[in-house]
Amino acid sequence: MPCPFIKVGLSYIKSSAFSIQAGIIIDMAQKSQESSRESNQESNQESNQESNQESIQESDQESNQESCVFCDIVAGRIRAHRIWEDELTLCILDINPFSTGHSLVIPKRHVPWWHELSNEENSSLFKGAGIVARKMMAALRPNFVCMYARGRRIAHTHIFLVPTVKGDVLDRFFNALELFQESPAHLAGLREEEAMIDAADLIRQAETE
Repeated sequence: MPCPFIKVGLSYIKSSAFSIQAGIIIDMAQKSQESSRESNQESNQESNQESNQESIQESDQESNQESCVFCDIVAGRIRAHRIWEDELTLCILDINPFSTGHSLVIPKRHVPWWHELSNEENSSLFKGAGIVARKMMAALRPNFVCMYARGRRIAHTHIFLVPTVKGDVLDRFFNALELFQESPAHLAGLREEEAMIDAADLIRQAETE
């Protein structure tokens, strides 16, 4: 005859095992829910951060556009001496000219850098620069028209067109800049041993009064 204590013990063990399994399952389900909630929170935080960053960038861009002198000129809110324009580009006289006829070519859309313009805008911008430069050559007879692009101090692309003659302020500036650009190779040559020997001999052999 089976011992009743053994039956009770087996029943207790089975019940305990079931309870343990149930506890493990419940614990796993709770951890899964917690992990899911944390993942959703992180995802929501990242999404909110990205959304906030995009909103800030859009706000900054709108603010820059609202305070942009070139946008005001394009819109007619500020007076300017208009030289040439089409549907995408406007050319005006610079109010602080380097020389007579110094002009700025600007896109009508607010874009900080020329390489961020669309192909159509770039085509219009440089076409306009060429048209105005040829007009300058015909009207003012400079040696050439200096051209360079900016977008730093005023964050709206603008191409400088400056009628230039030999020896004027802009010609001297770019000549100095080119000499500075070329000077490292010349200076490096002065450090060569042969050059040092020649310089030392020249000074040693020099006669003074």
